[in-house]
Amino acid sequence: MTTPSRIATLRAELRDDTAFVATATPRLSWTVESDEPGWLQASADLTDGLETVTIDGGDSVLVAWPFAPLAVGEIRDVAVRARSTAGAETPWSDALRVESGVLAEGEWTALPVGLADPEREAQPALVRTTFVLDRPVRRALLFWTALGVAEPEVNGTAVSDDVLSPGWTAYRDRLVHETVDVTALLREGENVLGATIAGAWYTEQYGFHNFTNRLYGTQPSFLAQVRVEYEDGSVQVIAATDASWQARGDGPVVDSGIYPGEHQDLRRAIATTTGAGWAPARVGAAANAGYENVPVPEARIAPPVRRIQTLPVVDVIQAPSGGTILDFGQNLVGRVRLRASGTAGTRVVVRHAEVLEDGELGIRPLRNAKATATFDLSGGEDVLESRFSFYGFRYAQVTGLDIDPAGIEAVVLHTDMTRTGWFDSSHELLDRLHENVVWGMRGNFVSIPTDCPQRDERLGWTGDIQVFAPTASFLYDCAGFLTSWLRDLAHEQARNNGEVPLVIPAALPSFGGVGPTAAWGDAATAVPTVLQERFGDLGVLEAQYESMKSWTDAVLRDAGHHGPWAGRMQLGDWLDPAAPPDKPGQAKVDGDIVATAYLAQSLRQVADAAALLGFDEDAEAYGALAERTRAAFVSHYVTPAGRMMSDAPTAYALALEFDLVTDPTLRQALADRLAAVVREGGYRIATGFVGTPLVTDALSGGGHLAEAERLLLQTECPSWLYPVTMGATTVWERWDSLLPDGSVNPGEMTSFNHYALGAVADWLHRTVAGLAPDAPGYRRLRIAPRPLATLDHASARHITPYGEASVSWRREGDEIVVTAVVPANTTAIVSLPGSSATDAALEVGAGAHEWRVTATPGAQTPPLPGLDASLADIIDDPRAYRAVLDALADFDAERAEAVRAETLWGAGRTLRSALMFTPPPVLDDIDRAVRRATAHTD
Repeated sequence: MTTPSRIATLRAELRDDTAFVATATPRLSWTVESDEPGWLQASADLTDGLETVTIDGGDSVLVAWPFAPLAVGEIRDVAVRARSTAGAETPWSDALRVESGVLAEGEWTALPVGLADPEREAQPALVRTTFVLDRPVRRALLFWTALGVAEPEVNGTAVSDDVLSPGWTAYRDRLVHETVDVTALLREGENVLGATIAGAWYTEQYGFHNFTNRLYGTQPSFLAQVRVEYEDGSVQVIAATDASWQARGDGPVVDSGIYPGEHQDLRRAIATTTGAGWAPARVGAAANAGYENVPVPEARIAPPVRRIQTLPVVDVIQAPSGGTILDFGQNLVGRVRLRASGTAGTRVVVRHAEVLEDGELGIRPLRNAKATATFDLSGGEDVLESRFSFYGFRYAQVTGLDIDPAGIEAVVLHTDMTRTGWFDSSHELLDRLHENVVWGMRGNFVSIPTDCPQRDERLGWTGDIQVFAPTASFLYDCAGFLTSWLRDLAHEQARNNGEVPLVIPAALPSFGGVGPTAAWGDAATAVPTVLQERFGDLGVLEAQYESMKSWTDAVLRDAGHHGPWAGRMQLGDWLDPAAPPDKPGQAKVDGDIVATAYLAQSLRQVADAAALLGFDEDAEAYGALAERTRAAFVSHYVTPAGRMMSDAPTAYALALEFDLVTDPTLRQALADRLAAVVREGGYRIATGFVGTPLVTDALSGGGHLAEAERLLLQTECPSWLYPVTMGATTVWERWDSLLPDGSVNPGEMTSFNHYALGAVADWLHRTVAGLAPDAPGYRRLRIAPRPLATLDHASARHITPYGEASVSWRREGDEIVVTAVVPANTTAIVSLPGSSATDAALEVGAGAHEWRVTATPGAQTPPLPGLDASLADIIDDPRAYRAVLDALADFDAERAEAVRAETLWGAGRTLRSALMFTPPPVLDDIDRAVRRATAHTD
């Protein structure tokens, strides 16, 4: 039985979690579900209840608002129906409530208010005002923001379940206001609007080692106003923060900070609705020099942070020191919630850590962050949970009171994005790696994309999100989240003569003056490009185009007119595993190679954006600059024989994946050399932040899928799966954040929750499972699975802007069965396993599809001649490799480890050459072990 076509989803702009929109002309997107094969939209009708508009064509993603703009406070109910090219028509969709969440120009009157006479810097406070409603209210909207974070109340009831709102923005130039319907919380007569406020990001001290002074300001502030529409049709703005507001600093939140944690004294419960002790509030921001400007807030375009889920205690560990440590089984970001009762004033302290070291909390990686929650009990039944801070942890130690672990849970926090992507395979460790990538994203997408959620940092490092944006865009609907962050990037960049600061918001002024930094500043071009590719959002290119140009122009000024970008200090291939623990930028690839490659890539992205936007002169000019830089890269860094001047995987991956080398013969030589370098390294990862997202693509795209597979599935250190074997539940900052002996890396900088090295997940989705966009927003899919020999099956599922798409493959005997679902109103280009680049592409329409192809037989591994076998053949035969190391370890375990870690597994070297000075009897044992392990037994 077929299901009639229907509108499955309809939304306005970039959020699903609210009816409020941040523009008077929100774009509309809808998806269709249909059993009609090849369903394509021919036209659609849209109605807002006032008028009905027909649009011709297949556009159904981010379609321009076709109605009169929304007035301030206006509500419309929007619906859509669509017709297919075959003439079938869907029913009208369910109505979507669309509410204006913006104020008219000049309507914002609220001023910052806070404590007039604080006792200390960054002191949390309570603020309030009263107002009288003298006639019936039809609707009331609360518009509020903070320099810091706040939890507003109306008549003692919280207005929302948001956490850490309004979040962190470039405070000098951009504030985000929340819009909340508070009609149900009001009453005729006197009402009280109040809030608890804390400094959070606004009053934090940023820097390393010895902190700088507080950057933005010394005290938090609250800004709010209520827009009331009465039943008689009149409108009034009331309760705006000004000199009529009151404040006090003796509430239950005693101290709070992002890095230190939070202290609550629950004996100090104070209602905002009653009581004495209130004093006139300070009016105006408590800002530091240079940060006095308080911009008019704009409506929120990204979801806020919320409590997403809770996790129970899975284990109770007795530390050698005698303390009790709780294990939640998952490295996460959030808070511990405890239910406790005890004598008034009893102090309960919760300390957090991501790992254990020597059986105790591993707190050295936190550096200066205290990450401690402290609670003084009220004497009654208390629920203990930090309100304005958050922690990155798997383990927590609770002291001061014996508490049943059943009454303790971890509360997971992150920006409330919708999950959109999944991956599954027959390989348990690989699936755990992918899950670690997901948890790493969750923990670091807290208001802004951060680099780590636990130590004294948690900053918006641009290089991290630049490499991770494609993976992020598959796993979650992060379009609004990243679009919002890009606005801050553009503001901070404009203050920096076009150069993009290393972190956004720019909280490290001491890092100023380093000049433009490749791969980090290129977030200005890369992230908008990804959003347009993955979400079909041309608007983000329009909004960010000047920022994109400004970045490349700044680099060109710095690089001069010679072609390459060279001679400047660069972060380069940050955290190359060969770099010393205390010198993470000391990579095998030259920084000039990285810089020139990224300049060429960014210039091409600007040229492509200009072409899409119709800026033809810019497209031509930047295209010529991109070509000039590409040619300079080749002439300076690529030999005619197909070697990179830095003979390192990242150099080859950049040349190939950024299409800097275009000659097919030379490209193949580079791909072959890349495969050889990866083999020589024992199939252990040898890339840092820059090379890691590219190396498997460069290998598989160059005909070396088997080498990419060996690299992916390696479990020795360093590798993607090594942390998994060590119990990791998130992606680490360093390949060896935890050393094989279980100790924490001695480097000053290490984190167990960083997402950058998890960018390989995008290759899992696109290549291993075979699901990728072939046109912006997945309007045309690319279905091209490349089964790995080790796997029996793999699959990817993604909720595209057009609906859910999926690709899976499995082995059945000597066949590989590929299945796919193509959403309505899209098509797909199909390249089945075994297809070559020259094979004609198959194009299919919407619907479910299945194909069967003969599996390529596995390569036969010949018997190896013992010590005379080449090292390349040894490493390519896991049986032989294991036999060598085991036989050598029986003689000398340290020597076996040295051979494993230091041998160059090249084709022109024999096993005997790697075992010089080994006693003859041991050589004989190794020779026999290799021959025995690789002998054919059939």
